[in-house]
Amino acid sequence: MFFDEAKIHVKAGKGGDGIVAFRREKGVPFGGPAGGNGGRGGDVHVRANVRMSTLVRFEKQNHFAAEAGRRGGGKDLYGRHGQDLVIEVPVGTVVRDAETGHVLGDLVADGQQICVARGGRPGRGNAAFATATNQAPRISEHGEPGEARWLALELKIIADVGLVGMPNAGKSTLLAAISAARPKIAPYPFTTLQPNLGVVELDYQTSFVAADLPGLIEGASHGAGLGIQFLRHIERTRLLVHMLDGAAEDPVHSFDVINRELSAFSERLMAKPQMVVFNKMDLPEAREAWPSVNSALARRGIEVSSISAATGEGVRELLKQIAHRLSEIPVEIPVLEAYVEPEVDEKAFTIERAGDGWHVRGIAIERAARMIHWEQYESAARFQRILEAMGITLALREAGVNDGDTVFIGDTELTWGWQE
Repeated sequence: MFFDEAKIHVKAGKGGDGIVAFRREKGVPFGGPAGGNGGRGGDVHVRANVRMSTLVRFEKQNHFAAEAGRRGGGKDLYGRHGQDLVIEVPVGTVVRDAETGHVLGDLVADGQQICVARGGRPGRGNAAFATATNQAPRISEHGEPGEARWLALELKIIADVGLVGMPNAGKSTLLAAISAARPKIAPYPFTTLQPNLGVVELDYQTSFVAADLPGLIEGASHGAGLGIQFLRHIERTRLLVHMLDGAAEDPVHSFDVINRELSAFSERLMAKPQMVVFNKMDLPEAREAWPSVNSALARRGIEVSSISAATGEGVRELLKQIAHRLSEIPVEIPVLEAYVEPEVDEKAFTIERAGDGWHVRGIAIERAARMIHWEQYESAARFQRILEAMGITLALREAGVNDGDTVFIGDTELTWGWQE
């Protein structure tokens, strides 16, 4: 089975906690705060690797986590940053946010990578809170949790030439004849269950990559047969080589069926340059059908080449024609349709009353609540000052909050108590 889709969960590392510590050195009678900050949590990156060809590794492993930052130390020692995690995928992988569907990256070159989850901010130690009026603070912060999300990975094979056609048209036989690829070949439908790639070398300076794509059938664009699983791979190719089965009952009808499926899946596919090849000229029935097929397509202005992939008849001339056509087709650089996060005001907040209490939501205030050491009196008092400075205290009072009410700030649950 060809694994060209996967869903994985990624989690960046949590920031390291800051600590409360003071200098206790001989000869330093008035040692000040010396609690160091924690380390930054590791990021998660997805990187394209040309040596990978499928997403099969994600069948058994689909949860990935970067390393957390270490907590700070005494003597103003910072915690070590968490190590970043790099997840390798095949070249041609499109990375999307599984929940929103937004494209995060289109990895089309070896070594190209994107960051898909940011590590958490480090918590500050008490040395960072020292001021002229508070020279011995007993305040520190927890590290911020790292980002976490589900990703949808979709592999789209990158090849110069895509061989398309009905099952048994001879695509695998041709690929085996013109390259070092060794696809499975047998005289029954759907022998090819996954795309096969082969490098075709005509001479020292001329080469291209061809992909044998599994046979399509009528209704493939709506889920029939195996074709719908591979139609998206054709989108990456520069040139389509449409192979006709010379031994088929009606090759022209098969030609029309395949083109209808390509058009139904994407108009962009039908706009791609296409060469038509009549195969199996080594068979008597194919030689008999060739004149009528050639004439029928010629009346539509379609030029057709005749070959025998099994014996090699006409194959060399076909490759020269393909190379010539490719030289006329510019190499497409895939346009990155990556989703750009809109700018948001992190200090903005909303207040909503529900049956279980008051819910305060906002990026900055939820982050502050997650990083507060609630067991530290000074930290709790500092959070109260943050609420007042951001205008949340006043907004809650105006909304009607009363002493004893439950206030939720993100995942933090507080009991409201206000003193004039």
